[in-house]
Amino acid sequence: MSIIIKVVIAALFVVVLPVRAENPAVLLQQFDAYPHAVRVGHGVTTVNDHEIGLGAMRKVRGVWGFKKSERQSGELTRYTWQITDGFTANEILTEIESALKPEELLFACEGRSCGKGAQWANRVFHERLLYGRDDQQRYRVYGRDGEPSGYRLLLFSSTRTADRQYLHAELLAIAP
Repeated sequence: MSIIIKVVIAALFVVVLPVRAENPAVLLQQFDAYPHAVRVGHGVTTVNDHEIGLGAMRKVRGVWGFKKSERQSGELTRYTWQITDGFTANEILTEIESALKPEELLFACEGRSCGKGAQWANRVFHERLLYGRDDQQRYRVYGRDGEPSGYRLLLFSSTRTADRQYLHAELLAIAP
């Protein structure tokens, strides 16, 4: 990647994203205005015992599941963006992560160590357009416990082709 593109990315994120995000909902709303991401999905629902993967997807005795997970209830906000203009979903994920507190990272995986991309797209996120190359996927879970601001933030990036790159985010505001 040329130095000019890296400078443009950095400049855009200085304007669009804060240095540290105290509230991940604000971070996602600010990212929604990012000029090189087109929102292709959004929704808000109330969930009970929603499973959050804290480990890779794997198949055990014919059944797909997480190596480790937890269940939480609350309000779930989902965003899916297509990344455009020659930027990659992994670059954008890295920039979003730089606005988050590293001590709140609960789980991270990259590439094939996450498991099969088709399982993440279809079984976990229920968004078939997220299916991409297993070696290009990234998954992160950030979180904070405690009232009134407990949350889990899931970030998933996938690459189908150079022109079809996606970033998916789910923010669960944990119910007290």
